[in-house]
Amino acid sequence: MVAHEYAHAEAAYRQGDSTAYMLGRLTFNPLKHIDPFMTILLPIITAVGSGGRWAFGGAKPVPVNPRNYRHFVRGDIIVSLAGIAVNLVLFAIFTALFATVGTIAPALPSFTPTLELLQRMMYYGLWYNLVLAFFNLIPIPPLDGSHVFYHLLPPGAGMQYRQLQRYGFLPIMLISYMLPGVVQFFLWPAFQLRHLALVMIGPVALPNGLPLP
Repeated sequence: MVAHEYAHAEAAYRQGDSTAYMLGRLTFNPLKHIDPFMTILLPIITAVGSGGRWAFGGAKPVPVNPRNYRHFVRGDIIVSLAGIAVNLVLFAIFTALFATVGTIAPALPSFTPTLELLQRMMYYGLWYNLVLAFFNLIPIPPLDGSHVFYHLLPPGAGMQYRQLQRYGFLPIMLISYMLPGVVQFFLWPAFQLRHLALVMIGPVALPNGLPLP
């Protein structure tokens, strides 16, 4: 999430908006991206309330002012998709690291337990980055996909659509809880990419390197 939010801030800065930079959000320091409610309390509340079936949360949204972009539409789309692009890059990096750990493991048999732990960490890294990327593509405000979808609508409909932002994360939370099939639909590419990654890295997975049955 830190890399995701940093990417938004960096992209906004490059598009001409220094709001996030001036507020100290152009940083990898996780403390700058923690929101007491979204990052800490909400995941606990939703996890406990659902009996551990699901949890919802997020980082503190990066503040941007699209009116500062040199080109409004292009800037808004670039900034919105920057975090998703970084998550996909991280997915590729964690997949490569998983394979690297498995490749060197036979030469370091005494380190097998440690390497298995590292592979599990790499697996969660690749999977959570896929989830973050495709979940944020859901076209419901304030998720990143809504900023792209907004520009595909007629001006009047687009303005009404953006009014949903006043409700914060409530709409997507309700949909996640009441219509989980919608979320599953948008996460379908994430499951497919995970399957492809596992096919590629499975041959070098250590006995306890994958947290899968």
